[in-house]
Amino acid sequence: MCYLVAKKFNDVGCLALQTAHGQHLAEFKEKLLQAVGYDTVQLVTISRPSAYGEYEPYHFVETEQEFEEAVLHM
Repeated sequence: MCYLVAKKFNDVGCLALQTAHGQHLAEFKEKLLQAVGYDTVQLVTISRPSAYGEYEPYHFVETEQEFEEAVLHM
């Protein structure tokens, strides 16, 4: 288990989705980066939110679709 985190540069807080490591995650992350670019949104995979206070506060979403829609509107 891991978390995919999306953070808009210079903003406070982030969006987080609980997910699993693997090819699907890598492809999903690459798809999002191609859609939003590398200049405004940072996408990172972390092991546990409590270890990464620099991304707080976390806004957790339940589905990949919800995550994708939110990232596209960042």
